[in-house]
Amino acid sequence: MYVVVGATGNTGSAVVETLLSRKQPVRIVVRSADKGAAWKAKGVEIVVASLDDVSSLATVFEGAKGVYLLVPPNYGAAAWLADQRARMDRAAEAVKKSGISHVVFLSSVGGHIAEGTGPIKAARYGEQTLGKSVSNLTILRPCYFMDNWAPVLGVAKGQGVLPTFIAPQAMVPMISTRDIGRVGAEQLMAGGKGKQIVELAGPEEYSPDQVAAALGRILGKPVTAQHAPLSAVVPTFKSFGFSDEAAKLFEEMYTAFSTGAIGYEHPASVIRGRVTLAEALKAFVKA
Repeated sequence: MYVVVGATGNTGSAVVETLLSRKQPVRIVVRSADKGAAWKAKGVEIVVASLDDVSSLATVFEGAKGVYLLVPPNYGAAAWLADQRARMDRAAEAVKKSGISHVVFLSSVGGHIAEGTGPIKAARYGEQTLGKSVSNLTILRPCYFMDNWAPVLGVAKGQGVLPTFIAPQAMVPMISTRDIGRVGAEQLMAGGKGKQIVELAGPEEYSPDQVAAALGRILGKPVTAQHAPLSAVVPTFKSFGFSDEAAKLFEEMYTAFSTGAIGYEHPASVIRGRVTLAEALKAFVKA
């Protein structure tokens, strides 16, 4: 039995689908029974529990071969970094209390960098605190999600522009969450071998200009990448409901990416995904 946290999200759902395709028994953690109904119909064991309830979470983890763990953020929290670290602490405590031997943890590219990475600092903290709580820890460090383009498809369709805080011609590693979930499931089934770092990228690098061109071909209309200044990050993210601190952390992260300060710890051993940008964009448009 494998436990998946975040099965209603993009990477978690891909983990579950991969495990089911390999005939593996799966248990998922959901906030309410209705959120797990579709999975239950596929034979998945559903457990309703809060990620903030250490005892309940530890019980869910007990007896499993491995756990796929991500710690969902509350971007509205005023003291976002402290709040996310507290969530990581509770997850790590549940892991330790359960006696589970292997955790596959969703972190981020740049998780090895101590400062200047914005919200990635919370992922780094999670790597460290989980490392003290479980004997076998597999850390996934994916790059920029292709799925991050999905929320701006409406603007591309309606106005022919693709808003981005990334320089239009900058070549950036991008990966589909389907690939992240597939690799996460494969790592679960492979079992833990102490502390392992698995850095991930897509089949190749892409620029926002290439994203816009690919999207234009799919939509059958011209689409142009529209570069927004970094000074617009905070007001933009606050308009999405992010707290002031969370928005400023994202400004820090985009600034670090724009200067090349965030990258892989072990570039030579990065695992490449299979889903191309065009395939990912077609799925977003169809959805």
